[in-house]
Amino acid sequence: MQQVDFSSVRKRARHPLGFAIIALMLVSACGVITPSSQRVAFDGHFFKTKVKQVDKKASPTDFTVLVNDVSTSLDGARAAAQHEAIKFCIANFGSSRIDWAVGPFTETEKLRISDDKITFIGRCRRP
Repeated sequence: MQQVDFSSVRKRARHPLGFAIIALMLVSACGVITPSSQRVAFDGHFFKTKVKQVDKKASPTDFTVLVNDVSTSLDGARAAAQHEAIKFCIANFGSSRIDWAVGPFTETEKLRISDDKITFIGRCRRP
């Protein structure tokens, strides 16, 4: 009868487990590594936006949206601001309804544009 060397079998058995652990780590990090894959283009451009609550305690539904590089496309910047505001309101208050003080549909002359940035002001309406 032939003898089998089990030491080599044990060494090979470790590799699939190690491979599985590494594969799980890579898959779980996909969202962290490539968040740009979730970016949305507006009028053919990507805009850096920032939504910020005005005062979390006194008026949590009031917010501002700052959009950079407005000179690339005013229409795209308006759409990007509206998109980010809707995401913010849904995530925090469960509704996409917004009352705009200065918003995407405000006349161009009344918009707040400074240093190639535009600022919108709104309030999330609760459901």
